[in-house]
Amino acid sequence: MKIPEGIQLDLSGQRFSVDYSIFCLTEKEAMSRAREVCVEETVEFPEKLIPEGDIKNNIVGKVEHIQKVNDGHYLASISFAVETSSNDLVQLLNILYGNISMAPGIRVESVTLPDALLKRFNGPRFGMNGIRELLGVRERPILSTAIKPMGLSPVRLGEMAYEMAIGGIDIIKDDHGLANQSFCPFEERIDRVTEAIAKANHETGRKSLYLPNITAPTDLILKRAQYAKKTGADGFLLISSLVGWDTMRWLADIDELQLPIMCHPAFYGIYYQSKKMGFSAKAIYGQIPRLAGADAVIFPNYIGRFPSTKADCLSVIHSATQPMGKILPTFPCPGGGLTLDRFPEYKDVYGKDVIYLMGGGLHHGESLVDTCRQFRKMVENIR
Repeated sequence: MKIPEGIQLDLSGQRFSVDYSIFCLTEKEAMSRAREVCVEETVEFPEKLIPEGDIKNNIVGKVEHIQKVNDGHYLASISFAVETSSNDLVQLLNILYGNISMAPGIRVESVTLPDALLKRFNGPRFGMNGIRELLGVRERPILSTAIKPMGLSPVRLGEMAYEMAIGGIDIIKDDHGLANQSFCPFEERIDRVTEAIAKANHETGRKSLYLPNITAPTDLILKRAQYAKKTGADGFLLISSLVGWDTMRWLADIDELQLPIMCHPAFYGIYYQSKKMGFSAKAIYGQIPRLAGADAVIFPNYIGRFPSTKADCLSVIHSATQPMGKILPTFPCPGGGLTLDRFPEYKDVYGKDVIYLMGGGLHHGESLVDTCRQFRKMVENIR
């Protein structure tokens, strides 16, 4: 069937833009590949067969400008009609990096959404300031850690969480590997850990929050979230790249739950670690989780176990907190190898408006309570 010419659509004229890195040898080739993005991410139709009218003029993406970054690297800004996104996160991600994700040498660097599209997303329910309100911590950085390692019983993990809360840790989360294993069942773990942290909070007069890992098969996620809230958990840990970014958006929007969500970066490496495909740190750790409702997002610290750079870390912090319409700032949380001996260097880079996540680094002393107190003392005067 021949596609008729002159099709007119009821379009607002509003467009969102995406910056793509394109890795190729010449500007002519970069322009050709940018045109490929425009077509592949929208109509997925032979360009020469696209008829005149709104499909060709407005539905197909537009190359707004292209510039050379350095030899073999170009940056193309491409705009899309907001209507192509269907005003939902799933289709927005499909437009950003759907079919073109299978083509080598193209990476999403950043996304710019107009208010007409931003208003369709609720974003974080609590965000940075909301988490501070829950903790009663106005100025200093927030401290977080994880109960681990996998293999400990719920009773032992409860004892560990109690020591962490006594030591002054603000947010105590499940390690991302804790699920519903036979040696550590989900419900029993929630029972023991919430009980232990409540006991510590009563004794210290402070507030430590517990965020259990509710990452699970799709049909069990809501059930686990409901059980965690009923039992007294203070929020959730979720691996959004495993269960889907829109699943996190859905959970954040459920009024019945109304608890903060911390986004864990497991499985994110396939999107970020390639410097010539996938997403930039800014987009994958900052912008997308924020749109999806993450109140806090963990990302790999540049001095740690996983490859990263100082510039990437600072770009995450900026994108998680810079103005984004009505969407609240997400609390950035550098992790993955934080240690007490190198903490002075971290604090000089990250400052006060972050959640410092230290896991195994707190277990090197003779007393977990003492190392937690030492960690707390290090941040008390950061303003």
